[in-house]
Amino acid sequence: MSKIIISVFTIMMVVLSCSGPTEKPQNPVVGSELEDWKSEVEATLKLFGHRNWIVIADGAYPLQSNPAIRTITIEADQIEAVDYVNQLIEKAKHVDANIFVDKELAFVPEKEAKGIDTYRTKLNEVLAGKPVTSMLHEDIIRELDASAKLFNVLIIKTDLAIPYTSVFFQLECGYWNSESEENLRSTLINK
Repeated sequence: MSKIIISVFTIMMVVLSCSGPTEKPQNPVVGSELEDWKSEVEATLKLFGHRNWIVIADGAYPLQSNPAIRTITIEADQIEAVDYVNQLIEKAKHVDANIFVDKELAFVPEKEAKGIDTYRTKLNEVLAGKPVTSMLHEDIIRELDASAKLFNVLIIKTDLAIPYTSVFFQLECGYWNSESEENLRSTLINK
């Protein structure tokens, strides 16, 4: 009987040892120990281009399971992070951005979300002069998820605890606009 138990135990050990090391998660989260998040974001923007996304999220934004979506957490003010990303994109020659905010943001009352009025004012100041598209949160997430099937996304998660305050930057080509693309396609069709 003891020979059978030892044999079964030995077989189990061999099977378990053959399974190899546990894989690391494909969507690692760099925690708030990230000392220089600005350098991290700047390096990522240099790699990113047309169709990539950068999101500055509030504290309740979920960790998504898609390996193309990378999440970092930062210990910085959310408005500061929006301003920093906006300035980086303005300076970049290779990209521009479509900016999206949740449509719900305009309707959340101050009495239910203390600080939202101040937040909206500061966000409008930071994004002044930029075309900002307001869409339902779920519609923005749907577009981001569709893009993440082919392209990478960076989520910069802050500890802001006010609902519907995530800001989404959908990157576009900085030196070739949609009108130029349409003209090119029209020329190709007519040739």
